[in-house]
Amino acid sequence: MSTARKHEFISVRDYLTDEELSDQRHEYVAGIVYAQAGGTNRHNAIATNATVALANRLRGTACRAFNSNTKVRIRNATGTRFYYPDAMVVCRSTPPGDSHQDEPVLIVEVISETTRRIDEGEKREVYLETPSLAGYVLVEQSSPLAVVYQRGRQVGGDQGFQRSIASGLDGVIQIDEMPLGLTLREFYEDVELGEPDSPDRS
Repeated sequence: MSTARKHEFISVRDYLTDEELSDQRHEYVAGIVYAQAGGTNRHNAIATNATVALANRLRGTACRAFNSNTKVRIRNATGTRFYYPDAMVVCRSTPPGDSHQDEPVLIVEVISETTRRIDEGEKREVYLETPSLAGYVLVEQSSPLAVVYQRGRQVGGDQGFQRSIASGLDGVIQIDEMPLGLTLREFYEDVELGEPDSPDRS
């Protein structure tokens, strides 16, 4: 979803306290807070489908799917960040009383023209630096297409992330480390495709 920026520095503690009491969700980037705006019906339907499909696949495993109400916390050299991914898989969860997760294995973002720059830029860069992450999936709204970043492995080292594209309703999102093997048909079930959405409300 798109965000509107608030230019006041705030501590992590104050952010978490305020967020618990707020009627609106905010993302946090190294002291700067961004108020999230509402997404379109199409955006929300795809995000819900993704969460449900992931949850169904993960039954009986140690991993769980979380929807966009759960924050992910990223801590790196540039500071602490809290984002609200559209869907997320975690295999080592934080305590039940926490409002965030620290070790995402898979992150899914449904992108629009409003959010494309940040999802393909800032968030991609930060997510792909996360040691626990096996895959990052960017799902289009107007046509059945997803860009998949999957961590590659080789004997004695880490190859980083490899980029691939899944397209068409029979296209498959495969994350080898999990594994899942989700079809785009599951993400776009009962979603009317066609013209690109209007920009999300800001």
